[in-house]
Amino acid sequence: MARSLLRTPPARGPFAPDFWRSPLRGIRFTAVLGVVLLVGITILFVTGLLSYAAYNPDLARVNDMTPGKGLLGFYLFSWPTDPPWLYRLTQGVHVTLGLALVPVLLAKLWSVVPRLFTLPPARSLTHALERISLLLLVGGALFEFVTGILNVQLDYVFPGSFYPLHFYGAWVFFGAFLAHVVLKAPVAFRNLRAMREGSGEPGDEPDELAAPRPDRPTVSRRGAFGLVGGASLLLFATSAGRSFDGPLRETAVLTPHGGPEPGGGPGGFQINKTAAYVGVRAGETSEEAWRLTVAGRSGTARLSRADLLGLPLHSADLPIACVEGWSTSDQWWRGVRLRDLAALVGHDEPVDVLVESLQRRGPFRRAALRANQVEDPRSLLALFVNGEELTLDHGYPARIIVPAAPGVLNTKWVERLTFGEV
Repeated sequence: MARSLLRTPPARGPFAPDFWRSPLRGIRFTAVLGVVLLVGITILFVTGLLSYAAYNPDLARVNDMTPGKGLLGFYLFSWPTDPPWLYRLTQGVHVTLGLALVPVLLAKLWSVVPRLFTLPPARSLTHALERISLLLLVGGALFEFVTGILNVQLDYVFPGSFYPLHFYGAWVFFGAFLAHVVLKAPVAFRNLRAMREGSGEPGDEPDELAAPRPDRPTVSRRGAFGLVGGASLLLFATSAGRSFDGPLRETAVLTPHGGPEPGGGPGGFQINKTAAYVGVRAGETSEEAWRLTVAGRSGTARLSRADLLGLPLHSADLPIACVEGWSTSDQWWRGVRLRDLAALVGHDEPVDVLVESLQRRGPFRRAALRANQVEDPRSLLALFVNGEELTLDHGYPARIIVPAAPGVLNTKWVERLTFGEV
């Protein structure tokens, strides 16, 4: 009687070993997916950190979208202007690879889901630490991929700003990812070696993921790998084109700002935020109303558009690349060099600049650029694009264009430049 009362009831539902019946699950299947993610996620983490550095977050508080980052900003450096397509490349890789890895991630999570329901929850301190790292890994992966995809799709439904959420989430996720790699990489590579050598044994470790009583297979593991790989290639093919010029752009049918160029004519290229969206009215950008304030060491100058047209004008062929992963082809910009405007107010040497816009809504109404960006001869206060005046939605009467800078730092509707006091 006492023994029957103390007997542990059998596990039911997902906690029961017999609940998981797929014959595909196994440590070899998981190992292959894990090695793909090991390479892919490392690239995502590095390109993500580079994207954050490109915003010059240590330059001024107006650029710091993640205040209080402390030691997590140890690697920050002055973002270069060469090659001019640098941000287009790094962010294009980050977003496109992230989308292509979604099927691999989902397959990997599916392959290890039985481990989330093992009993007892912790058999030892080491096992408890492994379970905690696994929960952080799964939660962090879902959080990073979901917020990243929502940002790419321009759906800002998550609470708070995307920048700190994605930045801090990346560090939590990658920390758990590293712990998981240290614990599991030797087993994964051992099993891959066994697969390559054609061994029938999975290795020294028991196959904890294999179903004890598997159902009859409806697809082979090779077929499952083909399905996952095919889904990744499909996502790659329908998103990568928005980082390229020419016919490939028309293949990016599942992403915002993908597909053919919008409209035609000199202004027929992507617009992320319209003047109406950020609260800029046509009346305040008219020739009569608008003046550019340029401040620096020797004082302040107020310039009309006609005054700017009287200064030496220069041209540059540059793309615009955005954090969402889209980019334009090279556009022909013409305007006044930023370094010439700096010299106008007493700065003959390279100096930082604070840029302020007429826009009333959205991030980076104020943005800062580093001295090396100001000094570059291709960095312009642009007045024309592709031989025509800027349209209102492209930043009329004047906008910033800087090689290799994230699109949001190419400020539109500029009303003030303050050199040397960032």
